[in-house]
Amino acid sequence: MSEQPVSEQPVSEQPEPRKRLDLEPDTVERDLVKLVLTVVELLRQLMERQALRRVDEGDLSEEQEERIGLTLMLLDDRMTELRDRYGLRPEDLNLDLGPLGPLLPRE
Repeated sequence: MSEQPVSEQPVSEQPEPRKRLDLEPDTVERDLVKLVLTVVELLRQLMERQALRRVDEGDLSEEQEERIGLTLMLLDDRMTELRDRYGLRPEDLNLDLGPLGPLLPRE
């Protein structure tokens, strides 16, 4: 009686594959935009948290608060336009980091 090698386990016992970025020639532009928008969204959220912390601490003048608020709103609008153009939803930009969880916090 021979034993099955570990790599030939029945399909039901193998773990499900993780979602991966599938690069196909037809979708490479969309995939690249998705990656860039994910990085921009991460930076936008970090900047927003930093701005809120500075507002709460009273580190900013009213003019600075207005300028930061306007900039963040414009960035959010532009991100929405780009997501719409490439058929992406906000949740599409949140990469699964496996045991670490999602890259972006859920707002």
